[in-house]
Amino acid sequence: MTAAENKAIVTAIYDAMAQGDGRPLNAAMAEDFTWILEGSGPWSRTWHGRDAVRRDLLKPLFAQFATPYHCRADRIIAEGDTVVVLAKGEVRTTAGKPYNNSYCFVIRMRDGEMIELREYLDTELVAEVLEPPEAVASA
Repeated sequence: MTAAENKAIVTAIYDAMAQGDGRPLNAAMAEDFTWILEGSGPWSRTWHGRDAVRRDLLKPLFAQFATPYHCRADRIIAEGDTVVVLAKGEVRTTAGKPYNNSYCFVIRMRDGEMIELREYLDTELVAEVLEPPEAVASA
């Protein structure tokens, strides 16, 4: 696929997420999808495989959200199989805290699907506001 086609797919994903709809993001994950959360905090690690991402990253993350999660892209840049998204997320946690983070997502595409998402964010905010994934999974 071309850079323009990859950009269009990712743009549609973030247009939906701006409305609180994460279904296109989930649908675009290849079976061998990898999500890398950069940094050194309790959430910083690599998840391999679409099922592991959904079960071990997204499920414990979204279990902590009391309101729909909105993530709005400020800028989307594409070159070859790589799409870069600068975005801002907004949600309130079940503990009543705002979790409004800024992101840079570097996404690699293959045949219209995401095969890797590398996420850069404010890890200090994550540590202050969110419980680690293991704590949520065992609750």
